[in-house]
Amino acid sequence: MQPEIDLLGLPLKTFGLCFGLAFIVSGAIVSRRLKELGRPQDWAYEMVFAALIGGLIGARLYWVLGNLDTVQEDVVGSLFGGSGLVWFGGGLGGAAGVLLWARRRGMFNLALLDMCAPALAAGYAVGRIGCQISGDGDYGIATGLPWGMAYPDGVVPTTEVVHPTPIYESVSMLLVAWALWRSRDLLRPGVVFAFYLLLSGAERFLVEFVRRNDAVAAGLTEAQLLSLVLIIAGIVWLSRAKRSGGWRVDDAGSVKPAAPAPA
Repeated sequence: MQPEIDLLGLPLKTFGLCFGLAFIVSGAIVSRRLKELGRPQDWAYEMVFAALIGGLIGARLYWVLGNLDTVQEDVVGSLFGGSGLVWFGGGLGGAAGVLLWARRRGMFNLALLDMCAPALAAGYAVGRIGCQISGDGDYGIATGLPWGMAYPDGVVPTTEVVHPTPIYESVSMLLVAWALWRSRDLLRPGVVFAFYLLLSGAERFLVEFVRRNDAVAAGLTEAQLLSLVLIIAGIVWLSRAKRSGGWRVDDAGSVKPAAPAPA
C-alpha cells in the first residue's frame, strides 16, 4: 500500500491523485463523444468542472447529514475538513452540477445521459484504484481465497487477509464502461443510461456482500438499499423502452441521431 508519495518534499495522497485522474478519464471519454456528436469538445472541460464542484459539495453534505453528532462538535471543521467524502453524495452532487450545466448549454436531454454513462463507469473504476492503493478501508471481509490480501500499511490498516473489493469494483466497472461505450450508437436514446443504472447498481449491490459495511435494514447495507433504487430504476426504464419500440436503433426503424447544434 502507498497512501502517499513524496514529490520533491511535497506529500501527495494517492487517493487524491486517482480522484483527479478519474475526472480526467471521464472528461476524455465525454470529449470523444462530443466530437462524434458534432458538439464543441471544450464542453467536456466545463462538464468535468461542474461535476467536480457539485460532487465535492454533495459528498460533504451527504457525510454531514449522516454524522450530525460529530458536526455539532466542530461545525466549521466538519464542513471544510479533508475527510468524509461519500461516493453516493458525490454522485448526486456531481449529477446536479452537470444537469445545471446542461440546462445552460441547451443539452438537457437523453443524449447527455447516454454520453455520461460510460464516463461515469470508467471514472468510478479509476477512483477505486485509489482506494486499493491507499488502503482507505474500502476493502472487504476476511477470506481464505488465494487472491485475498492484507492492508498493513493502508490509511485504515489491517493485517487480516480480506477481499480486495476495490479491485473487484475496478475490473467490473471497467467492463461496464467498455460495454456501454460499444453500445453508444446501437441503442435508442436513454437506453445506454438505463443499462448503466442497472449494471452499476447490481455491481455495488453484489460487492457489498463481501465488504465490511454494517447492515442497516433487512440485512442490507445502506449502499445496497441505494443500489436497489438504481436497479429498479434501470429495470423500469428498460421495460418502458422495450414496450415503446425496443432497445436497439433498428427496433424502432430508421432512428437517426439528432442534428448537431451550432457551436
